[in-house]
Amino acid sequence: MDYGKVASDVVKAVGKDNLIAAAHCATRLRLVLKDDTKVDQAALDNNPDVKGTFKIDGQYQVIIGAGDVNFVYDELIKETGLSEVSTDDLKQIASSGKKFNPIMALIKLLSDIFVPIIPALVAGGLLMALRNFLTAEGLFGPKSIEEMFPAIDGISAMIQLMSAAPFMFLPILVGISAAKRFGANQFLGAAIGMIMTTPDLGGASEFWNIFGYHVAQTNYAYQVIPVLVAVWLLSVLEKFFHKKLPSSVDFTFTPLLSVMITGFLTFTVIGPVMMVVSNAITDIIVWLYNTTGFIGMGIFGGAYSLIVMTGLHQSFPAIETQLLSAWTKGVGYGDFIFIVASMANVAQGAATFAIWFLTKSSKTKSLTSSAGVSALLGITEPALFGVNLKYRFPFFCALIGSGVAAAVAGLVKVVAVSLGSAGFLGFLSINASSIPFYVVCELISFAVAFALTYFYGKTKAAGVFAAEAADAAKAQVESDEHAVKDGKEVAKEVSALSQAGVSEETVVSPLAGQVVELSSVNDPVFSSGAMGKGIAVKPEGNTVYSPVDGTVQLAFETGHAYGLKSDNGAEILIHIGIDTVSMAGKGFEQKVTTNQKVKKGDVLATFDSSAIAQAGLDDTTMIIVTNTANYSEVTPVAQGKVSEGVALLELE
Repeated sequence: MDYGKVASDVVKAVGKDNLIAAAHCATRLRLVLKDDTKVDQAALDNNPDVKGTFKIDGQYQVIIGAGDVNFVYDELIKETGLSEVSTDDLKQIASSGKKFNPIMALIKLLSDIFVPIIPALVAGGLLMALRNFLTAEGLFGPKSIEEMFPAIDGISAMIQLMSAAPFMFLPILVGISAAKRFGANQFLGAAIGMIMTTPDLGGASEFWNIFGYHVAQTNYAYQVIPVLVAVWLLSVLEKFFHKKLPSSVDFTFTPLLSVMITGFLTFTVIGPVMMVVSNAITDIIVWLYNTTGFIGMGIFGGAYSLIVMTGLHQSFPAIETQLLSAWTKGVGYGDFIFIVASMANVAQGAATFAIWFLTKSSKTKSLTSSAGVSALLGITEPALFGVNLKYRFPFFCALIGSGVAAAVAGLVKVVAVSLGSAGFLGFLSINASSIPFYVVCELISFAVAFALTYFYGKTKAAGVFAAEAADAAKAQVESDEHAVKDGKEVAKEVSALSQAGVSEETVVSPLAGQVVELSSVNDPVFSSGAMGKGIAVKPEGNTVYSPVDGTVQLAFETGHAYGLKSDNGAEILIHIGIDTVSMAGKGFEQKVTTNQKVKKGDVLATFDSSAIAQAGLDDTTMIIVTNTANYSEVTPVAQGKVSEGVALLELE
């Protein structure tokens, strides 16, 4: 890579006079611009050294890649004369003039708490769906499967027990996650959840007599809001006692006092008040659903992808858990938000596939095929930001398709009984008797969005794709001319590459934790695959080990990212957490340096998950093969919980 040329190309595309400030992290340039609309987006999209771009939090980010971005940044600073700033300084510059938005802050808080526990809710919800499938009458005849085959009564009852547990003891799950987010001890958060759901609680009809004051023995099973407030109070008390108590008694009395005071206030004040709030929120949502009916569903469906663009959808899991909890107790209608999300995701995927048929650009075809499949399976960011918003009209065609399908779903009362993959696979989460209607609505969403996008692209927007094809042809001619002119140099490079080569190898997990699909990571640079194929791990420890024998090519100064090249040729990026570069090294301890030789299992770094949580960030760690193009296959081979040293990726 010619770093000077890449920097010059980026400066030319964004405008030298348009640049306010620039910083970089382990993979991308982070720019603050006066006016984003002045960017020559086509120039960056067609630049082979630029892996992608996107805008977030007032920053225009240009993806270059690990090991190269720092050199490109140095050249950019030389060319523009800008002062070097840290990513934290850049974030302040980007947000200067913007007022604190308490609504967005609350949404991010809820997202940080509920996203980690979604797998448990998905498991419980799908088990509920399976139980419903076994007991629903009229699905395969007048009798249910359970009635037709009495021998499965036992396993059906066992499934019912397993499915109810995550929702019944939801306060414990929320307590653990909320404690981590609020910076409290996670096990104390779990203890508060256990206290609120212990079977010894007799219910609101029984009381404790405390100095003549009757305190209801309410069981807060299935509840969310009461435990959120209780754990927040726990975190405040724990921090207060840690600060005030002498170290000699801190270990013993801080947990005691924090749990005792929180527990008392939970049953006397927090629980009763928040239960009223919680029930009111659920009642209002159900009232809106019943009152607006299919019209409201249609409007919601038409606006859902717009909501995704703002990030407001991150708060929906908190609402959906309330709806599902009410349904499990037989007092609710299920989760209609999941239905709307599914229709919207499928519509965006359909619009993306329509672009595949319209474009002549091989780069766009490659992006649309992967992004379209991802959207149909419930992950829409690559389709939204990489394709549909780029052309604009596919996005709006998808909104129409989503609105029509959601309205039909509302008309026939399709609801979900669990969380799951909001896309074509979402039928697993639907009430068994409504699965045929759900599939029909998904097909409507796909057909409307695809047809509108395709025919609009063939007529009104035909010039866009004709110009794109002309640009691609021109670029190909220039590329061919360059190849002929420099044929000897190209041959030498190919020869050198074949000699250096790469070999098949296994990349092991660099840390213990829970395996996460890369496409579900909340960072479009990684989830879209722009940096290469790989996998992610939600850590359960605090130590990162080398996954291969090789050399440290990059040890980022903030300690949050490392680039390794294995002895067999694999180039691997380990990125601890999402946007953790903004912590400026706080909570990270680097154990290796650039150019250091390492063996599989050598310690690369340690980190403090609680510090990451207190910063409001996600500690999910990405393991990316940045030279994916050198392999025919990069295949994840691990699922669920893994320990360090376990096979994670197979490279062929």
